[in-house]
Amino acid sequence: MLQHDPKLMPSILITGGTGLIGGHLTKLLLKEGFAVRHLSRSPKTDAPVPTFQWDIKKQTVDPRALENVDHIIHLSGAGIADERWTDERMHVLYTSRVDSAALLHREVEKSGTWPKSFISASGINYYGAVTSEHVFTEQDPPTDDAVGKLTQAWEEAADAWAANCRVVKLRTAVVLARDGGALPKLATPARWGLSAPLGSGKQWMPWIHIDDLMQAYLHAIQHAEVQGAYNVVAPEHVQNQGFMRALAQAFHKPFFVPNVPGFAIRAILGEPANLILEGSRASNAKLVASGFAFRFPELRKALGELLQ
Repeated sequence: MLQHDPKLMPSILITGGTGLIGGHLTKLLLKEGFAVRHLSRSPKTDAPVPTFQWDIKKQTVDPRALENVDHIIHLSGAGIADERWTDERMHVLYTSRVDSAALLHREVEKSGTWPKSFISASGINYYGAVTSEHVFTEQDPPTDDAVGKLTQAWEEAADAWAANCRVVKLRTAVVLARDGGALPKLATPARWGLSAPLGSGKQWMPWIHIDDLMQAYLHAIQHAEVQGAYNVVAPEHVQNQGFMRALAQAFHKPFFVPNVPGFAIRAILGEPANLILEGSRASNAKLVASGFAFRFPELRKALGELLQ
């Protein structure tokens, strides 16, 4: 049995701990003194933290992973835009997010000991891939497009924990990080002076610096009054053409390349292209009202720090 001295910092179980967000969060939490452990499909002996196996398909979880856990952070989820949305791929997207949360809920219920909080990743696309002048708040309903339905199911799986512990859902914008996600893919052509707006370029592109996202998770852990859904998006609203221009400027390159046609992007990506070609603004007022302060509120400074 894992022993945890209650006088020490809280213990945290992370699903999806080896991904981009999970890796950064693990480093931050260890630095802050938390006791961190991971759930993984294939534990490695050289993992930086204790790692336990689970199998969502077989519906099994190593019970040792759940012993003396104060907080569960649910980051598990296959990449939404990584592949075309075939029926098989959508099943993977749902299973990795929804079924995994339900599996954990069942196993924790069996143990009879609930964590203090269940903090789940979510997506800003809860509101849909649509370009409009509306600024979405947490009070807005979910959309009925494919990714909106997926995100709603994701959040409902998190809400199932609410009867027994605090639930926080972080609706995350495009994460900007130097070591993964969208930024390295966009930065490669920009380094050569080939940064260009995608589609119309008028779609809003909500974003968040990886460090601010990490601080949002830490904020959620440390503040028991933080509950429910929060938009985790930087204060500065920018359209895709503005984002691509800022990227070119970060590399001191010209910005005159014609827009990449939307039909070309759709031909390559299929339905996931909607996530790139459409986008709305979202308000972070609820997160700010909870006492959260952004370290990188402006895109220019965020890109400068990440691309230096």
